[in-house]
Amino acid sequence: MTDLDPFEIKILREMQRDASQTTAEIAERVGLSVSPCWRRIDRLERDGFIRKRVALIDRRRVGLNAHVFAQVKLNAHGRANLDEFSAAIRGFPEVLDAYVLMGTTDFMLRIVAKDIDAYERFFFDQLSKLPGVQEINSTVALSEIKATTELPL
Repeated sequence: MTDLDPFEIKILREMQRDASQTTAEIAERVGLSVSPCWRRIDRLERDGFIRKRVALIDRRRVGLNAHVFAQVKLNAHGRANLDEFSAAIRGFPEVLDAYVLMGTTDFMLRIVAKDIDAYERFFFDQLSKLPGVQEINSTVALSEIKATTELPL
């Protein structure tokens, strides 16, 4: 954050809140004129502070009602192939997030599916068949208390 001035931090907060705003709207909210605001947004994008602009879709509205967290443990041989496992996970659209962990579990996955039956098919037909998988512990989320993409800037 040392590379960011106070206006850029305000711009990032605004864009996290609603990236569909025009540059003029953002400029007004952060206290800049349009041209300097545009230049700062352009720099933030070029320097990788803003990776991309997206629409956040309500998963339930599109029929993805099951939300599952899976902890995956690889066997000793599987750990030697972390890159191969990681590449396979990237290819599954059901897996929204994947993290390599320290500790007794190697990966934490956040997965969505139409329903529990669909997750079960994904689990048995794809996830559990990946080379090196020793154990998978799945936890089904019952309700969502907080979900945000906004970083605390």
